[in-house]
Amino acid sequence: MASDEPEIAEVPAGHAVRRPHQTDVGTVFSVFATHNTALLGFADVTVEDIVDNFAEPGFDLEADAWLAHGADGRPSGYGCVFAGTGGPEHHVEVVADDPALAGWLLDQVVARSRAIAAERGQPEVAIDIGLYRDDHPIRSLAAEAGFEPGTTFHRMRIDHPGPVPAPELPAGVVRRTGDEGVDVRRAAHAVIDAAFAGQFGITPQPFDEWHAVREARSTFDWSQLVLLEVDGVPLAAREDNDQFVDDEDCGYVARLGVLDGGRGRGLAKLLLRDAFATHAAAGLAGTILHVDTNNPTPALGLYRSVGMEPVLVIDVWRAHLPT
Repeated sequence: MASDEPEIAEVPAGHAVRRPHQTDVGTVFSVFATHNTALLGFADVTVEDIVDNFAEPGFDLEADAWLAHGADGRPSGYGCVFAGTGGPEHHVEVVADDPALAGWLLDQVVARSRAIAAERGQPEVAIDIGLYRDDHPIRSLAAEAGFEPGTTFHRMRIDHPGPVPAPELPAGVVRRTGDEGVDVRRAAHAVIDAAFAGQFGITPQPFDEWHAVREARSTFDWSQLVLLEVDGVPLAAREDNDQFVDDEDCGYVARLGVLDGGRGRGLAKLLLRDAFATHAAAGLAGTILHVDTNNPTPALGLYRSVGMEPVLVIDVWRAHLPT
């Protein structure tokens, strides 16, 4: 398939770029932490986040990432591509305080995303980049590169100053967890996959790939996958992880889904209150989750109704480009 991708400019003056190595986890962490702290007042990243990103199935440090250093030898920027395993939807990350370097890195990740899609015989690719609302320089660069606002996520949080009682299960409802075995994992995956079908940035993922991703994560344990069965039928599921334990002392609800047949029964609130009780019992200070404000279900209102409040806004910008 012919490629129309533009010629990539040389690395901006004052920077040297190389491929990162597994030993660069701390260096990449410092790039994100420095940038985010200047922008937000806190790092909003942990070393474990970078470890997990490096271990993401299909991610190739030698082809999908770039690490920049300034003339003084200190790290100055990072860019990477996480190619989707299903449809042609890729997630990219770019961080650099020098706008010229940020623009160069954005060119690299876009070109790499298009090349991956072309190798797969896909005529176009959708490229997503998540940006903090106040990250104006990179937002401007994304707009110049053809990205447009796609959706907005609010980070929601609730604090747990003391113990939180576990909710009582209604008659006919059974709570199961992923450490019980692969059957529970398959059922929970099917629920979450169906519940999120059609939502922005969500591509259906085969069970084996989904399972492999979670097996590779240092911040996830199968006991954090919760399934609710109603009269023997799987209808709701929740997936937690420890992504925000080290930096926020909070549990994290990564996914929460309820099938159409389970809506209106209070299962979402039940799963949320179960998460609050679980996180509080673990001694954590609170619970965090992200909600897509364009979600077809009234999720923002749901989370507010159980005491969660928005604390941060992240916009996802998307570009549809030919390969």
